[in-house]
Amino acid sequence: MRKILLLVIIFGFSATIQAQKYSKEVIDSMYVAVQDVQEKLSKPTQIKIMAVGDIMMGTNFPNDSYLPPSGKGPFDDVNSVLTQADILFGNLEGTLTDEGENAKRCSDPSKCYSFRSPELYGKYLEETGFDVMSIANNHIGDFGEIGIKNTSKTLEKHNIAYAGIFAQPSTIFEKDGVKYGFCAFAPNKDCIKIHNLTNAKKIVAELKEKADIVIVSFHGGAEGLKHTHVTRKTERFYGEDRGNVYLFAHTMIDAGADMVLGHGPHVSRAFEVYKNKFIAYSLGNFCTYSRFNLDGIKGYAPIAEINIDLEGNFTQGKLHSAKQTDEVYPFIDEKKRALKEIKKLTDEDFPESKLIFEEDGSFTQQKQ
Repeated sequence: MRKILLLVIIFGFSATIQAQKYSKEVIDSMYVAVQDVQEKLSKPTQIKIMAVGDIMMGTNFPNDSYLPPSGKGPFDDVNSVLTQADILFGNLEGTLTDEGENAKRCSDPSKCYSFRSPELYGKYLEETGFDVMSIANNHIGDFGEIGIKNTSKTLEKHNIAYAGIFAQPSTIFEKDGVKYGFCAFAPNKDCIKIHNLTNAKKIVAELKEKADIVIVSFHGGAEGLKHTHVTRKTERFYGEDRGNVYLFAHTMIDAGADMVLGHGPHVSRAFEVYKNKFIAYSLGNFCTYSRFNLDGIKGYAPIAEINIDLEGNFTQGKLHSAKQTDEVYPFIDEKKRALKEIKKLTDEDFPESKLIFEEDGSFTQQKQ
């Protein structure tokens, strides 16, 4: 049907030119109109975006014992799901650098949580198909300026878009004829601040003018087992202002964002659909090898599959449940624990969203 429409337009255009003598300006404008139609018809009508939480594939700080044994890729056991995405997102919880000294003050390095993954690990992200990553979090500055620069260079080398630092607050990338705008925020010193809503709105509005779909990422909210619920208030953790993630997410969508993807609490949190736009308040840990507490719900590793139309509106989704254990990369969880947890939290925290989850993980929004 779409091809027929294009043929009708082109035929009518050609016949009109032959029948009448038009000025060059009119003819040029008609050519532009045809090109616009061709561009729209070449784009997909639905986009499948997949999103995961924190990724730290192994660290050689304080020593190489925290690196995984060679031979197995970090995403081997979940690639059957991840490779189905049109766009794949994750939060890089740490650095990709072969240089840099620990920037944190630690009397005992074994108790200092600084993450330095070898640059060669960037190949795993590219091979699995990650398109875009947030580097706005409390670990991007673990190895100083050189760590940030090398992380950026490594992601660029592997054709992965990224944002969230002062040198790159936002980015625009294109895939399958669709132009995406992306920005990322966190409460931490090396990042674009989650607290500055005025600046965040400005960034989103600028992206909206240039891109078809705008995706916002945030690293925020209090951490741990006692902080699975979205309070709709400013959250503090060890005295640090970790942002009001509810206000932030809604403000970003009001400013023009089409999707908001959260991480930071190291546990899963609820989903919400606000003004037809999807929000994940925390996707928890996903691929965090060693140095992380993965007990109980901290080991749940959800994969959010979100289908949107070209206007950025949520149409349907599916939650794939994966799991981690200490020093074991993520694998599909047949018990679907991440699904059960996020369904419960969504029902409790955002009943107004009316999201209906099925046993296979698929979910839709009940018609109002």
